[in-house]
Amino acid sequence: MSIDHYENFPVASLLLPRRLRGAVTDIYRFARSADDIADEGSASDAERLAQLAAYRTELHRIGAEPGTVPPPGLPPLSDVFTPLAKTIAQHQLPITPFYDLLSAFEQDITVKRYEDYASLADYCTRSANPVGRLMLHLFNATSPQDIAESDAICTGLQQVNFWQDVRVDWHKHRVYLPQEDLRRHGVTDDDLAACRLTPAWRELMAFQVERTRALLHFGAPLARRLPGRIGLELRLVVQGGLRVLERIEASSYDVFMNRPELGAKDWAIMLWRSIK
Repeated sequence: MSIDHYENFPVASLLLPRRLRGAVTDIYRFARSADDIADEGSASDAERLAQLAAYRTELHRIGAEPGTVPPPGLPPLSDVFTPLAKTIAQHQLPITPFYDLLSAFEQDITVKRYEDYASLADYCTRSANPVGRLMLHLFNATSPQDIAESDAICTGLQQVNFWQDVRVDWHKHRVYLPQEDLRRHGVTDDDLAACRLTPAWRELMAFQVERTRALLHFGAPLARRLPGRIGLELRLVVQGGLRVLERIEASSYDVFMNRPELGAKDWAIMLWRSIK
């Protein structure tokens, strides 16, 4: 199991009410396709930004003409935005979270390092939290407490993905570990490139794991308040993030050669923790 934010999106899950599966799929399609523009393939940075600008144009049109469908166009725009426009109108979804996601995807193209935790957290508020907020709107659970706990879960899951994918991101020339933390613990770019499992590295990762675990625990009460199957789904997602953190610890923080992969035993533990 990956804890990549979008791979954890509950698309067409049997735990979702049937009436919302289409809406969740439409939101996912937007997020996944825009993320792929920023991350996948061999396009230049300028080409990637131009494609995301086309997404932004379609969002402007939806915002200016709510309830309408886009004019016929070339895929993937029509494939993404025709159903999305209908979903936004039907469920009266706010459009700001979609703009926030685009902002984060654009940032992925232009920003490869984060100086401090505050700048990383700001990125997460746009790369991860908007998805949770859209889900809350679908379930009419938008109290300040709901939003705060959802944000904590989404940011936590995003960070779990960062910590398990240090090596993957390095090969994409990205480092999500805050630079101030690297300096404080004495870990260098050479250490990352060489995959060195030094005491300094283990101390750095233990610090990150504990901070991320605290976020997931802070948000966990939301999953207990949400009713029925969606509550169970969210509890499983939270437990998945926590389980990956446990696996990182169990490997002595060797995410270079032992990227966590959750198997049947892990899923059994996650399910038991979710229903107890």
